[in-house]
Amino acid sequence: MSDTVKSLAVVGAGMIGASWAALASAHGIGVSAYDPNPEAEVGFRRYIERARAQLAELGLTGAGTVSFSADLATPLEGADFVQENGPENEAVKRKLLAEIDELLPPGAIIASSTSALVRSAIVADCARPERVVVAHPFNPPHLVPLVEIVGADPEVVTRAAAFYRTLGRRPVVLNREMPGHIANRLASALYREAVHLVEQGVASVADIDAALCNGPGLRWALMGPHMTYHLGGGEGGIAGYLAHLGPSQVRRWQSLGSPSLDMDVQTKIVAGVAEEAGGRSIAELEARRDEGLLALLKARTLVSE
Repeated sequence: MSDTVKSLAVVGAGMIGASWAALASAHGIGVSAYDPNPEAEVGFRRYIERARAQLAELGLTGAGTVSFSADLATPLEGADFVQENGPENEAVKRKLLAEIDELLPPGAIIASSTSALVRSAIVADCARPERVVVAHPFNPPHLVPLVEIVGADPEVVTRAAAFYRTLGRRPVVLNREMPGHIANRLASALYREAVHLVEQGVASVADIDAALCNGPGLRWALMGPHMTYHLGGGEGGIAGYLAHLGPSQVRRWQSLGSPSLDMDVQTKIVAGVAEEAGGRSIAELEARRDEGLLALLKARTLVSE
């Protein structure tokens, strides 16, 4: 499968769809995109132009063509693989995936980008649900390598993972479906405690963010929590860590908060973020994030060489 994907259909031409289109085209794959709003094409192509410039910094200069249509059947004709990026709404996804399944030639895989919906619900109306996988990326997909895959047919999952590897992504496969998959559950657990610290007046929003970026966040760009604590155990590794410092983890777990998101807490967070942003627009902050991601990706490449 990975060697035969010549045409990628991108369904949904918003930010995520445009990011996927930029990545695939930079790898020389032809992309046919669909969005029900014809006016979406302008923003879609503008995003691709910016993303392709970023990908060129990483050495990805393929010249895959990109087309756009407001008719769903057009990009699906002859597509080898479909990346669906419709709204995060179960009813909408369920209907859209059933339509794609009906129109798409047999043998092609349908991958749905959803951050929280479970696969079994959104494929319920598909005639061939076994060829549909959840493939959840992290934003922006053309820079962040993670793709979380959930499927029912092992062969389809294997083929999908192989395709994403050809795009330089790092697929992870869930053994069973779970709301929020893996990464969003980890991110939600962390954010819950970040909100708790704000709620309890422990520190400012900016300092809470800084504590993560300048501490564990640096290590997490290289290895996950299990491997981090494996090194934290010294010569004894993770077994030594769990034996000697496991009880301290349990004590910290027991002290973690369950904050609310009432208006008072929301007001504190909004004010804190505004102060941290320092007047910079969303576009300016996104540009700063992407510049940092590019630098991190280049640094990780050097470390792995």
